Amino acid sequence: MIKECKCLRLDGASAEEATCQVVQEVPLSIFINGRHFVTAMISPQMRKEFVTGHLFAERIIAGPQEIESLEMEVNVARVIVAHPMRAIVPRRPIVSGCGGIASFLDESKLPEIKSDLRIGRSQAQEAMGAISSSEIHLATGGVHSVGLFGETGPICIIEDIGRHNALDKAIGYALLQKQDFDFSQTFVACTGRVSSDMALKCSVAGIPAIVSRGATTSLAVSIAKRTGLCIIGFLRGKRLSVYTNRERFAID
Repeated sequence: MIKECKCLRLDGASAEEATCQVVQEVPLSIFINGRHFVTAMISPQMRKEFVTGHLFAERIIAGPQEIESLEMEVNVARVIVAHPMRAIVPRRPIVSGCGGIASFLDESKLPEIKSDLRIGRSQAQEAMGAISSSEIHLATGGVHSVGLFGETGPICIIEDIGRHNALDKAIGYALLQKQDFDFSQTFVACTGRVSSDMALKCSVAGIPAIVSRGATTSLAVSIAKRTGLCIIGFLRGKRLSVYTNRERFAID
């Protein structure tokens, strides 16, 4: 995920030639049943997980069992799915962040999250601590981290140039571990802001809560209120803000 490149480094009045570490960014074109679906700019690792999670979050598949074949060819993913017509519905983009790609929002078909999960401040703090110790971020400053957490701790922690991509990879990782994975007893922690795309992906997966050290947006709040997603933002030290569905947060 890291490449080295030359740069001119200035510090006050001094200047020197230096070697800098930068995070890799590569295109991945997804073809569904022979038809181009999307080209995403992602970090190069976990491409199969990204494709699986993205198609699930975009409601192209109901689960990995609907993927009949998935072939990776360098920067191309060729997928055969059981219901290809889902991928050719006209799609309007709502793009709201780095590394993100088009997502379609049909407010009349927003899902409903069914979960009795409640998380407390200590759980949220531990999750944020777990995703904030990225060696790649410390080296490059160029990635987001997203963690999927269960009752016993992290299920996976993923790094990518885009938080949307990292969330897709986390969802895909869980689905590839178990086709009928139960997201209702999990929550997400992320380093970037909670945008509409992030809220919608969590809602489609049935993830009941998302925690961030950053801000959220008005559309994300609107989606979360309608789907049952709890958004917790600005988690820094002992401080945090609960924006939606407060019943999912336990004040300890």
